[in-house]
Amino acid sequence: MKNNTPLEELTKKAKEIKFNMGTDLLAGELIQTLISSKVNGDFLELGTGMGISTTWMLNGMDEESKLTSIDNNPELIEIVSNVLGNDSRLELITENGSVWIKEYDGAQFDLIFADAWPGKYSDLEKTLELVKPGGFYIIDDMLPQPNWPIGHELKAEALLDELKGQANFRMNFMNWSTGIVILTRTS
Repeated sequence: MKNNTPLEELTKKAKEIKFNMGTDLLAGELIQTLISSKVNGDFLELGTGMGISTTWMLNGMDEESKLTSIDNNPELIEIVSNVLGNDSRLELITENGSVWIKEYDGAQFDLIFADAWPGKYSDLEKTLELVKPGGFYIIDDMLPQPNWPIGHELKAEALLDELKGQANFRMNFMNWSTGIVILTRTS
């Protein structure tokens, strides 16, 4: 019997618990590729969820890199920890992302994937300050999604407008997958 990969295992578990907010395959592959460009990198994921994007991020990292992944749901963190917890490059934190962002006073990150409300729809300014020069800030789900609540498209449009106006960043909105936005800090 063949062992499942972590990605297969977490995808199966997500279906079992009816978790429908996992990262799209295309977004995962893109994030993995961008992470691969950062040797000895320091990465942040806001919104661990079922660990789908966490797995893609780990797959793109070299052995000296480090990933901090934060989620406020202890049940999800436990599931991800059971599958990925043996990877010494990964630190899983159960915390309200907004609290963590406000209290964090460490080094900047080479790449931040903001896949939750904190760092995306709230605490944006502080989160962008945590991106190193030459580093990436990535969000997904910027095209209409079936799980969006009524009126969410207005929030998404306002966020895109705010991101377009960021000094010291270049922005690319990719109208594919779930709607990917990549910002790169220029200084």
